[in-house]
Amino acid sequence: MPPMPLPEGVAGSFAKQEKSCERLGSPFTAALCGLITAKGLPHGPVHDRLAGWSGNLAPVGDALPLRLTGALHSLVLEGRDPELAAVYPPTEAAKDVLAEAVFGAVTRHGEFIAQFLDSPPQTNETARSAVLLPAFLWLAKRCGLPLAVSEIGSSAGLNQNWHRYRYDYGSWTWGDENSPVVLPCEWRGGTPPAPVPVTVAESAGCDIAPIPIDREEDRLRLRSYVWADQTTRLDRLNGALRIAKDFPPQVETADAGRFLAGRLNMPRTGHLHVIFHTIMWQYMPAAEQGAVAALIKDAGTRATAYAPLAWLRFEPDGKPDGAALSVTLWNGDSADGETLPLGRGDYHGRWIDWAPAG
Repeated sequence: MPPMPLPEGVAGSFAKQEKSCERLGSPFTAALCGLITAKGLPHGPVHDRLAGWSGNLAPVGDALPLRLTGALHSLVLEGRDPELAAVYPPTEAAKDVLAEAVFGAVTRHGEFIAQFLDSPPQTNETARSAVLLPAFLWLAKRCGLPLAVSEIGSSAGLNQNWHRYRYDYGSWTWGDENSPVVLPCEWRGGTPPAPVPVTVAESAGCDIAPIPIDREEDRLRLRSYVWADQTTRLDRLNGALRIAKDFPPQVETADAGRFLAGRLNMPRTGHLHVIFHTIMWQYMPAAEQGAVAALIKDAGTRATAYAPLAWLRFEPDGKPDGAALSVTLWNGDSADGETLPLGRGDYHGRWIDWAPAG
């Protein structure tokens, strides 16, 4: 069945994702998005679903292209479509061969793919911990207290095990040498923070739609959202899942406001309470952003030197080169706390430019 073009807005979403994948080192996923941009999809439930999409088609909206590429990758990982698997990495298929296999899979598995599109993609990118680690070390050194950690937008919660990973920045390392997760990250910054030992006394997170990882089918879905030609990311995810079997992340099904209201009401004298999030703030409605920020700032006014509060975020700021890493720390000195830019990092944790302002 010949492909049919997609509406301009949907095709444009795939075109933008193509450029993003090229920039982030996934030529195969870029090729998939470029194919669909140029040719569309065969008539059927998948084409109908995409063509009638009523959600947010912006790059930071519903991530429609990544929902579709995740569905296709799932077919390959599950062994449900050998013809599609034959053109997936490490094979480098010609464009016409790739197109034939993709359009055939969409036709054969239309109902499955259309249903798969219901869920937003969640990769739980553990490599972002390589951007967070210097900030955690900086905070641990500054406050000299064990940490209590609250993550919002946790997905599967794999970044809650950040202190169980091994980090290699080239000029310095940190963490368990025997960890099944090793995170190489190019160090572009100045003097790194002191590689002090860190005690995480307790950790919990929340997500409006947590990704379960108890069953193999759940873990497979998480793998499906990793771009198929980025085998290092897949290996990293598999290692993080192995650690999570021994140290299960605690992820509550809740929005950030409800979760933090409970967490911030619990006294934590003798601990530094760190609230953190990575590449998720942009997906929250503006009203919810304001409410969550107000909740954190209000709790900050009650912080003391023996019960400090930190708000650590790694989020886009409109600049093209990575995302901004920043922290606000309350320790009783000021009701407004101390807000410091700490640098910038790659979305997938490939590099960090460490440049703390204070």
